[in-house]
Amino acid sequence: MRIEGFELRRVGMPLVSPFRTSFGTETERDILLVRAVTDTADGWGECVAGADPLYSSEYVDGSADVMRRFLIPALERVGTAAEVGEALKPFKGHRMAKGALEMAVLDAELRAAGRSLASELGSTRDTVPCGVSVGIMDSVPELLDAVGRYLAEGYVRIKLKIEPGWDVDVVRAVREAFGDDILLQVDANTAYTVADADHLARLDEFGLLLIEQPLDEEDVLGHADLAKVVRTPICLDESITSADAAVAAIRLAATSVINIKPGRVGGYLEARRVHDVAVAAGVPVWCGGMVESGIGRAANIALASLPGFTLPGDVSASARFYETDITEPFVMRDGHLDVPAGPGIGVAPIPDILDELTTSREWISV
Repeated sequence: MRIEGFELRRVGMPLVSPFRTSFGTETERDILLVRAVTDTADGWGECVAGADPLYSSEYVDGSADVMRRFLIPALERVGTAAEVGEALKPFKGHRMAKGALEMAVLDAELRAAGRSLASELGSTRDTVPCGVSVGIMDSVPELLDAVGRYLAEGYVRIKLKIEPGWDVDVVRAVREAFGDDILLQVDANTAYTVADADHLARLDEFGLLLIEQPLDEEDVLGHADLAKVVRTPICLDESITSADAAVAAIRLAATSVINIKPGRVGGYLEARRVHDVAVAAGVPVWCGGMVESGIGRAANIALASLPGFTLPGDVSASARFYETDITEPFVMRDGHLDVPAGPGIGVAPIPDILDELTTSREWISV
């Protein structure tokens, strides 16, 4: 396969409602899509960097810039998706940008070969269970209304975003309203410190699946110390940037569950390696979400169908975040989504919708 070039396309996608976490509130996603054009097929990738460097050091303008100036020119002699990571290795960081390029090349390669991403990664199921991430809200009654709607829609797991001042009492209210049988977990997005260990231990009484990333992403030892105080399983997200990072966290007993986000680790091939490391260590994994469009959502669903993904992930239906998706919408049935079976990621943007939402586009030859 010979790569001819890449189209960088920015799309603005309004959210159906504001999504608030401990590091900010989103009302619209500024998404960078990547189209790889090759001599055999085109492929699509999605960069999950946010508008601002809050979740991670990456941000969408920076991702576009590093692709344009450094990453894409380095792919001149690349002929397979497996070669992308090695070609980009000299450039430090920028995993979300690298992952988007690799995803686009991988999609093109698999489309040309008539193989699905799910089968390529090692899928073992046709559907995956859906969890939903519920943001921080203005009041507990508003939160309870939202959780009730999501449960009525069929979501099999609820994740609550938390921060200091919006944690123990909020979780208690959800448990009292909906009972102990619902699968419930919380996500702090690095909002706490080790000094909050005793406070976080108050969450133990609620039978949570896990506490996700309570401390700073670089504080792996702090998570190991926290795990000695808190009975609820500690799950790492931002701290897991590669398979090697996963190995280190597991050996240090800093995590007993891992959230795998392909963009955060540099792509779906590295995400599979993280999965394999976790399976070998007996550590359950689940697929995190980054408010992706249908492009990224399709690939995440494929990843979530691997055997080690034993917990429901943030692979919600399109309607959770978008009134109009850029692909055919993903619709949940009985709390599950179908794994795309077509070549590549199995979906493609709908041209009219894509054009309507596009804010800029740029062609870069290789």
